[in-house]
Amino acid sequence: MPLSAFALILLAGVIHASWNIAAKKANGDARFAFQTGVFMMVVWAPLGIALGWNVVPHWGAGQWSLVVASGVLHVFYYVILLRGYRKADLTVVYPLARGSGPLLSSLVALVFLGEHISVTGVAGIAGVVLGVFLIAGGPRLWRGTHDAARRQRVHKGIRYGVATGAFIAAYTVTDSYAVKFLAMSPILVDYFGNIVRVVLLAPAALRDRPATLRLWREQWKYALIVAVISPVSYVLVLYAVQQAPISHVAPAREVSMLFAALIGGHLLREGDRVLRLVGALFIAAGVVALALG
Repeated sequence: MPLSAFALILLAGVIHASWNIAAKKANGDARFAFQTGVFMMVVWAPLGIALGWNVVPHWGAGQWSLVVASGVLHVFYYVILLRGYRKADLTVVYPLARGSGPLLSSLVALVFLGEHISVTGVAGIAGVVLGVFLIAGGPRLWRGTHDAARRQRVHKGIRYGVATGAFIAAYTVTDSYAVKFLAMSPILVDYFGNIVRVVLLAPAALRDRPATLRLWREQWKYALIVAVISPVSYVLVLYAVQQAPISHVAPAREVSMLFAALIGGHLLREGDRVLRLVGALFIAAGVVALALG
């Protein structure tokens, strides 16, 4: 992995962890996602118009198909993630989603896109996945499964987590193919994909307009933060994909879990600091191995 791609991933990881803190504090649902998408359209419109004015009119069916597919996959990812949070524990769903997503992305890239990876790279992927598992609580996730209700809740969390990870892998491969093989602008892929997301989320937001307006007044600051910085983190990842194999970049993205663990331990004063620190170290080692392998 080139040093420039590695630097982009590290910067994207810091930004990704930061906007997730804002999204967590917002405690929003699909209406929050719609509000964020609308803000993204407005805030990034000057850049989207400037870059796309002479480019987008020349897009063909292939480019537009990928943009629409990206928007649809991102919406499914978000809806399934939120549903998983309602049906199961966040500490099961989120880490499994973040751990299985890059793993599946790497497998698709290796099997179908002709990429290659060394033993060091494989060890790096394993380190990232193990680190995510430890940050989630490690063996503690499986305690108490002798209780039927608890066991059912854990199993639901596993299903929703892996399903979410599958959609993470799907949109990662779709967007990566667009920027790597069709040479599409990462900024335009994300900007126009967001327009698709807004259109798809609009019915859910407009179904109960008074409630949506009330939530918008309560959450607009967090939505604006996410709208301003979250596209930056993902676009940086797409630029990294143009320089390095998808099978390396996708797992390395989980360096954001490292920063999230550190922020959670110090800023939010969350528990299990030792286990999370060990998990963070595994992620760091895995990312370094991916950079070298």
